[in-house]
Amino acid sequence: MPKGRPSDGSSWTFITNHAQVLLYVSAHPGALVREIAEAVRITERRTYGILRDLDDGGYIDRKRIGREVHFKVRPGKYLRAPLVSNTQVRDLLTLLENNR
Repeated sequence: MPKGRPSDGSSWTFITNHAQVLLYVSAHPGALVREIAEAVRITERRTYGILRDLDDGGYIDRKRIGREVHFKVRPGKYLRAPLVSNTQVRDLLTLLENNR
């Protein structure tokens, strides 16, 4: 069983798939959608949807390089949730990256 994985059979997590995709893209800007999906353990279709959400919200930039699309996180963007609306993406990523 992977490190930090819940062993009680719970199906929910504290960190949303959107946050996990953002974290993975931050650490692997050249990652393919398939790689992101595998890392987060969601379908490629769901990954495309999340990347579209993040792009539409201004949290990532997309850049086509040949046949591949590369993603880059915009760390200065503020989070949307009311309780953390004064927190930037870089703060969330720093918190999560320091605990991996």
